[in-house]
Amino acid sequence: MITFDISQWRAWAPGLQTTADWQRWSQAPQVFTPTDQAPDVSFLPAMQRRRLSRLARMAFAVGWPLADGLRDLPLVFVSRHGETPRTYAILSDLAQEQPLSPTQFSLSVHNAVIGLWSIMRGETSEMSAIAAAADGFEQGLLEAAGLLHDGAPAVLLIIVEEQPPKAYRDWVDDVPFDYALGLLLTPGDSWSLALGSDSVTNPAAVCEPHALRWLHNLLSGQTSWIHSGQRRTWHWQRKP
Repeated sequence: MITFDISQWRAWAPGLQTTADWQRWSQAPQVFTPTDQAPDVSFLPAMQRRRLSRLARMAFAVGWPLADGLRDLPLVFVSRHGETPRTYAILSDLAQEQPLSPTQFSLSVHNAVIGLWSIMRGETSEMSAIAAAADGFEQGLLEAAGLLHDGAPAVLLIIVEEQPPKAYRDWVDDVPFDYALGLLLTPGDSWSLALGSDSVTNPAAVCEPHALRWLHNLLSGQTSWIHSGQRRTWHWQRKP
């Protein structure tokens, strides 16, 4: 079992930005219709914004305010699918025998977002990019908890997913809409996360993103719940 505090959180999805927006979503998530709204990264200079994909903009939109005023802040970046749209565009150019862009390729790799984060913030702390299965959210928390255990006063955790191109929709069914969640973790015992031995009893629940289920439970006032992954079951608990 690991324990930690969450001093701040921030989430973004098209049409959902404020805590009040997410509170309304938590009360009726099934009727939410995403919009074509873009993440607000106006805090960055225009030259820097142009380098960011939509996925990177979502990550910066939730992470930058949480990191405000903090230096030497380790970052754990989690995305199961990463820069799929950018990679698909590169593959499409390759199939059509078009010249490939070195810049596009360099920004399509899974750790490109944390590389841009490091450059734009002048941050040299430890950073990790994780691509796990359905329970990548919890895997990222384990990584962050390890950094806290090693003495980091705070760790930034960012989880972000973008809907894949239409060609992948038959295989990628765990991204209901574009979303990003940022957590600023600090040492403490307000939250606990434990790996259980239970088997998965609801296979359909595996496809629902754990980060969004966590946010729904938080906003609805739950103090304990279970997330079932494909191979693991996670037990969440927080102090009232």
